[in-house]
Amino acid sequence: MLKKLPIEKIKSDILGKHYELSFAFIDPTRSKFLNNKYRKINKTTDILSFPLSKDFGEILICRDVAKIKASKFRMTFPNYLLFLVIHGCLHLKGLKHGVKMERYEFTHYSRYRHRNI
Repeated sequence: MLKKLPIEKIKSDILGKHYELSFAFIDPTRSKFLNNKYRKINKTTDILSFPLSKDFGEILICRDVAKIKASKFRMTFPNYLLFLVIHGCLHLKGLKHGVKMERYEFTHYSRYRHRNI
């Protein structure tokens, strides 16, 4: 599913062309464990972003949680994955949840969601 998303373009737009980014899908058990360990939140989450260095980061997506949230937000699963990739990249750039992040999410999501994914 990620193969159809314009990940390289999104990554370059948000983080720069030389930034290295890796993705992995994780199960709900791993999502809950990592969310608790690193964020002190003892529940599953759809996405976790880890900046590993100035020019390298990792995004972990829990497909099971993402499917539930896609339905909750009345989005197709591919479009919700697109949103998550943007969301994760913005976190890796250093943005926190709030109005500024939501504005960037909307701008990038609007730019890419109309492509064939």
